[in-house]
Amino acid sequence: MKKIEAIIKPFKLDEAKEALSGIGIQGLTVSEVKGFGRQKGHTELYRGAEYVVDFLPKIKLEIVVDDELAEKVALTLQEACHTGRIGDGKIFVLPVEDALRIRTGERGAAAVSVG
Repeated sequence: MKKIEAIIKPFKLDEAKEALSGIGIQGLTVSEVKGFGRQKGHTELYRGAEYVVDFLPKIKLEIVVDDELAEKVALTLQEACHTGRIGDGKIFVLPVEDALRIRTGERGAAAVSVG
């Protein structure tokens, strides 16, 4: 199994969800996160004072899939979340050693499949 973690722009969440649904992905975890990369932060003006916003709002998607689906999921996310502008995000593919469904005790791929 593989875990795909994607850090994306917040306004791309619906497109990412629809694209994943289109390839049969039925479950994912979404977190609101903040961070920066090459994009760094930006300065804003508030009540006449200038201040630096170091951490920009992002969305983190986490999806665990069988090994065979990992590449398809990563490419689907890349297509759905691409704007061509700095700050589009990153996709990470990580190995998952095991999974355990709390309710039933199922392990491995059975624990992450819908059911």
